[in-house]
Amino acid sequence: MREGTLIFDERRDRYDIRFDLADYYGGLQCGDCLEVFTGGKWKSARMEYGDNWYLVGIHTDDLNGLRVRIEYCLLYTSDA
Repeated sequence: MREGTLIFDERRDRYDIRFDLADYYGGLQCGDCLEVFTGGKWKSARMEYGDNWYLVGIHTDDLNGLRVRIEYCLLYTSDA
């Protein structure tokens, strides 16, 4: 799992996870599962969109800046 900070990408109109200065997840979509650090522990959550973006299982008015972690794997392709 990779840990980062939830940020809103205004250009894409969706949330993303910032892992480092120039390292991002690539944009979250409805149904994406992640964990949020709240109350001193990690809680499972799911990203959804209704009138606005929200996390199922997390009660907050502002998602920006939440400490999150997500299963992150790179897909490698071969030209061979």
